[in-house]
Amino acid sequence: RGPPLFLSSFRRLNMFAAQIASRLDKKASLGALRRVLAAAPSSGHPAALQTASSTSYSTTSIRPDETSHPIDNSSKGPTGVIDIPKRYLMGPGPANSYERILLAQAQPLLGHLHPPMLKIMDEIQEGLRYLFQTKSKYTLAVSGTGHAGMEAAIANLVEPGETVVVGNKGIWGERVADMADRFGANVVELKADAGKTFSYEELREAVETHKPAVLFLCQGESSTGVQQSLAGIGDLCEKNGTLLLVDTVCSLGGVPIFADDWKIDAIYSGAQKCLSAPPGSAPLFLSDRAVEKLKSRKTKVRSYYLDMNLVGDYWGWFGGRSYHHTGMVSTWYGLREALAIVAEEGLEAMWERHMACHNQLWEGLSAMGCKPFVEDPKDRLATVNTIVLPEGTDAMALIKNAMDKYNVEISGGLGPTFGKVIRIGLMGANAKPATVALVLEAVEDGLKVQGKL
Repeated sequence: RGPPLFLSSFRRLNMFAAQIASRLDKKASLGALRRVLAAAPSSGHPAALQTASSTSYSTTSIRPDETSHPIDNSSKGPTGVIDIPKRYLMGPGPANSYERILLAQAQPLLGHLHPPMLKIMDEIQEGLRYLFQTKSKYTLAVSGTGHAGMEAAIANLVEPGETVVVGNKGIWGERVADMADRFGANVVELKADAGKTFSYEELREAVETHKPAVLFLCQGESSTGVQQSLAGIGDLCEKNGTLLLVDTVCSLGGVPIFADDWKIDAIYSGAQKCLSAPPGSAPLFLSDRAVEKLKSRKTKVRSYYLDMNLVGDYWGWFGGRSYHHTGMVSTWYGLREALAIVAEEGLEAMWERHMACHNQLWEGLSAMGCKPFVEDPKDRLATVNTIVLPEGTDAMALIKNAMDKYNVEISGGLGPTFGKVIRIGLMGANAKPATVALVLEAVEDGLKVQGKL
């Protein structure tokens, strides 16, 4: 009778703590949480937990053929209740989460193959179909961040010796080229200057010349703030026997994408950007053509953990449900809730909200003498903005001032934009007028402190 009572007490404690955290300010909630934990009755705990402090496991639980040693307590910790500072995450990601998503993660754990958990996985797949705009059954959330989605796509769609054309216009193209090389591909890099996109003619010439197994493009390049046009590229790839792979880590949910109508074969993303879910899930889509390629491979997928023959079967792609790994249970609760928020808002409204915030940001920045790094307006990414500050501005000092005075995170450049720009992200829960106004106030103050306004 002990364990059920303990679990019931834990659930009540968990719900009570969540209510405290959501209704009171941080200092008060932490104090209340500490008092709740200190006052938690021990009578409901299993007997083993009640006597643990008086038992020396080093002498009673060790194997007979092993030697016991004194416990080294020099690194014992952490202790106390975790204390997280409030931040407005206005960089390139992660973005702040909705409270509803954070509370979802506080729900009791389920077994990774329990029917209620499988139902949640099914709901995630359906939500991803809406988000990707596809009817493909091959959607899931890779257990890992956006890099896991990137590596999963390369590992499953590329065999040693095959040619991959990589559209490299920032750090994410560089990393895909690196990954494809590690998996034995013949990598052809198509390069563009930072802040520029590839024209259809450039991509057509590369595909028709090299006849690659895969063409990679990054829809939203967060290092440069560029949005790549995908118009006509799916048809081009289909005609040439090439799979089209698209990175949407910082664009999915923030700008339009139509996987089926644009004939995209594979898309990976990250949950922590425009979806405002916690990091740890990488949405993935494969077309029928991509799965045919996966099933007809001549060699094994070189990553066991990311083998979609196995992971896909865990998610029910092939008619069964087989164990592959322990799914990210609490993280998937958050992703499921994020996808429910997307469905309730609607994609068109969500895309328009991100664009409206992008326009609001640039109206304010332009009045301060800031300029866009991406010259062509149609190539500017709405979700991650790259900003050239007035000449002579100390970018790092401005970034520090925003954090110290406003608790606002603004980022510097990355890869080809390092030292040239600051980056402001407008994604998910942060894409709203009040948050844009706050980040504009922080930038304005940073410029005034340096005498630039």
